[in-house]
Amino acid sequence: MTRLNDYLRLVKFSHTIFAMPFALLSFTYAITTEGYDGCLWLLLLQVVGCMVFARNVAMGFNRWADRFIDAENPRTAMREIPAGVISAEGAIRFVAINAVLFIVVAATINPLCGWLSPIALAIVMFYSYCKRFTSLAHIVLGISLGIAPVGAYMAVTGHSTLECWLLALVVMTWCSGFDIIYALQDAEFDRQRGLHSIPSRFSATTSLVISAVLHLASVALLLVFASYQPQSWLLWLGVACFTAILMLEHILVTPTKQRNIGIAFGTLNALASMSLAIALIANLLIY
Repeated sequence: MTRLNDYLRLVKFSHTIFAMPFALLSFTYAITTEGYDGCLWLLLLQVVGCMVFARNVAMGFNRWADRFIDAENPRTAMREIPAGVISAEGAIRFVAINAVLFIVVAATINPLCGWLSPIALAIVMFYSYCKRFTSLAHIVLGISLGIAPVGAYMAVTGHSTLECWLLALVVMTWCSGFDIIYALQDAEFDRQRGLHSIPSRFSATTSLVISAVLHLASVALLLVFASYQPQSWLLWLGVACFTAILMLEHILVTPTKQRNIGIAFGTLNALASMSLAIALIANLLIY
């Protein structure tokens, strides 16, 4: 059990809560609009499994690729690989096992998911190297997480629609925005090591403005997605909660007040995704 907990900490398993609610929302939207003839509970298990395996690959590979950088950064020096809790070889084996499981499970869903699964893994693993050459690494992370609602929709229907891509864009802009806030912690370290990020390239003020613009885009895209939903108080409650939490995030973190980054990144973003998904899923099932 202790060894399992080490690997769960390695991949920050608790952060699965960021993209998972959006995948479940897209899954429910597909079911309620297009239907599904097979075993719904088995499909749900397959989708959740793919989400977990893909994220394990993404985070495990990121920790492996960044192990030397993490060892030099005081904030990350105690992560599992640089601290010696998990070996580099053990981490890459963990990544390989989860990659195989992801591809196998995706292939059992439908042919499209099977064929696209290696591409999805390539995107989420590519992110780990982006900060070595581009400040747009945050956008690549957003794209990686934005795959989730599209994949969930394709699992049900075998194709994609405008609605699931809108949801993917919501996730992409939302995650890119909060990753910029998170990267403020390492701005000076990244500058010294020649690593690229929005905060290492621009001032804290400019970085937070860029983050806020991305979050405004996320809310705007969410409003477009909401226009395709059954109109009810539940729908607008979910949208309002999501918007209010993003606003609170930018109130808590300012250029001169960055001690709340942990709360803004972890707690508030988890609340944002969960509250939105619960309200909109309930709206789809009730109305």
